[in-house]
Amino acid sequence: MSEKIEEKIEEQVEQEIEKSENCCENKECEEKKEESSEDIIAKLQEELKQSEEKFLRVHADFENIKKRLEKEKFMAIDYASEKFAKDILTPLDTLEMALKSSEADIKAEELLPKIKEGIELTIKSFLSTFEKHGVSKVETDGEFDPNFHNAVMQVDSENHKTGEIVAELQKGYVLKDRLLRPAMVSIAN
Repeated sequence: MSEKIEEKIEEQVEQEIEKSENCCENKECEEKKEESSEDIIAKLQEELKQSEEKFLRVHADFENIKKRLEKEKFMAIDYASEKFAKDILTPLDTLEMALKSSEADIKAEELLPKIKEGIELTIKSFLSTFEKHGVSKVETDGEFDPNFHNAVMQVDSENHKTGEIVAELQKGYVLKDRLLRPAMVSIAN
């Protein structure tokens, strides 16, 4: 019986040794796991920090681009008519030269045809500048269109049907597809 007890004691000791070894191994494993967990946490925190820095840089770049585009937009709006204004300078110069020519020592009979010719050339210059920039005259032939014409009076006319335009009192203009000013017209009763 003592042999059996000794065997049982030896078995229990071996089991305890195994448990302690397993426990030691588990503690080492846990320490390794804890170390690797701490490393992983530190690594993830570093990556998070880098990601936040990248986000802040990208956000700052975005805000700078947004501000620059807004500034450029306002500049574009402010200077949108610059090209048109430059093209209008030529007819203005022509008008100023015509005004100066009226001061010359020329007889009235000679001056009047020259002034008339200068005015006609200036009007052509204006019209070509307008055409270049998409400004065109509103047509006043035919039917009255309230979208493009402003009827300021009605007249009796045997040559026109009711609602037809009889006369143009002031020219109207369109910029591309947008009405700048309606043509003032008289229409037939």
